[in-house]
Amino acid sequence: MTRTAIVIGSGFGGLATALRLSAMGFDTTVLEKLDGPGGRAYTRKVDGFTFDMGPTVLTVPHFLEELFALERGVHGLFEPDFPPHVRAAERITKGISGGPATSRYVEIIPILPFYRIYFDDGTWFDYDGDPAHTRAQIERISPRDVAGYERFHAKAKAIFDRGFLELGYTHFDTVGSMLAVLPDLVKLDAVRPLFSLAAECLESDKLRAVFSFEPLLVGGNPLSVPGIYAMIHFVEKTWGIHFAKGGTGALVAALVKKLEELGGRIRYGAEVRSIDVIDGRGLPARSRFGRRRVRGVTLASGEHLAADLVVSNADYAHTYGTLIDPRVRLAHHDLRMKLARQSMSVVVIYFGFRDDGRELALQHHNIILGPRYEGLLTDIFDRKILSPDFSQYLHVPTLTDPSLAPPGHHAAYTLIPVPHNTHDRAQIDWSSEGPRLVEKVLSFLETRGYIPDLAKRLVHQSFITPDYFEHTLNSHLGNAFGLEPVLWQSAFFRPHNRSEDLEGLYCVGAGYQPGGGTPSVMMSAKITCRAIHEDWLDG
Repeated sequence: MTRTAIVIGSGFGGLATALRLSAMGFDTTVLEKLDGPGGRAYTRKVDGFTFDMGPTVLTVPHFLEELFALERGVHGLFEPDFPPHVRAAERITKGISGGPATSRYVEIIPILPFYRIYFDDGTWFDYDGDPAHTRAQIERISPRDVAGYERFHAKAKAIFDRGFLELGYTHFDTVGSMLAVLPDLVKLDAVRPLFSLAAECLESDKLRAVFSFEPLLVGGNPLSVPGIYAMIHFVEKTWGIHFAKGGTGALVAALVKKLEELGGRIRYGAEVRSIDVIDGRGLPARSRFGRRRVRGVTLASGEHLAADLVVSNADYAHTYGTLIDPRVRLAHHDLRMKLARQSMSVVVIYFGFRDDGRELALQHHNIILGPRYEGLLTDIFDRKILSPDFSQYLHVPTLTDPSLAPPGHHAAYTLIPVPHNTHDRAQIDWSSEGPRLVEKVLSFLETRGYIPDLAKRLVHQSFITPDYFEHTLNSHLGNAFGLEPVLWQSAFFRPHNRSEDLEGLYCVGAGYQPGGGTPSVMMSAKITCRAIHEDWLDG
């Protein structure tokens, strides 16, 4: 008899899990609240522009190749996670960078440089993974830091080898599993704050920012994330930064197509109201192991859908705090969720503007740092206030793919890290502060010369705030990246992919192990499906 599975949410984690479940032989249905797929990676099309609303940075392309190579009955769960042909860095060249299976569905293009990082004085650092170019730029900025970078590079390489290649797919579901690796991580300097690690090696404030900012792309504070996040430097260096032609939305659409080919289904406008834990008499049901078991879900419409197992790709606090009756939550009780620390949020401005023939002094991916680094991070993560200054990530995909805008135009978005919502007297009123911040940021881009005469050339603008994440995406307090990746919310202490409260409930995505970011949520899907295979198919 075919077993049935429901996946709540069609983000990258949900789609990757549904693909693997379908390949494992489950009759799989994905339920999505929005009118299209992607979750945080939803696509907005307006006035002839295509805007990716969320993730735009793609790394580790062989993770995608694994998914597109799946076939019904061939799940590949226990093949080597990092086979020899993908373990060594290869020279990044222009052209298609997706594997043969990926290229049947979507075109993946390498981006160089990976990022242009602008400092407040107008100078910049191009990070492209090229060793000689990286060291030449370090020497130009701070000659004394060349040797310091070698120390940082060696530490990041050791952390990458152990923390990503060897432990990346580890499900820390017991204290013992964590204690077994903790001495190695301490020895590697992987538990101290990343910024502290960078500051020990580098004297220049500019270079300390360059080699510590990347956790912001997964919602982490460089001042407090553990040093294991130095591995991001090597993940990018090893496999490069990539772009899906047509935008991230084209990649999401390709994953949906693959899911349907494998026999999976996706329903839109299907918001889940509750995860059901009942027996035929309407009483809480307990399995023979003493834990209550899921029986399916109920939609906001009132429709009940039965399933043997449920996988939630929804926000952690929404999954346990809203979808599950508190009477059946022992491990994930209200106090635990109240104490959980949420990641930062963002304001994202989507805008289209005319190409007036002048070449833009920008790259595909741009990090524009404000006058403060440590102080701004403290305002966002600790003080939770909206600062007068800001930093931003400016994405201009039409420099690579003009099809995302009408002829003679550019599509862009710029992302500004801000505090998540607080629901107290210090709550930021985004209905008034949002438009003010948008005006300030667009004016900055014009007056600083990043996009000259932007106001005259602007033909479309829209934006989202933390309220969008809270009320549309059901992210607790409007967080944009799930739980904050601090040490005490990592490994065993991060919510587990197999629920401790309910048999038949599994979780996947940024709020669960191993953490946030597109590569991590695809790894999360494999971890989750391995647990499902162990529970349902082994023996």
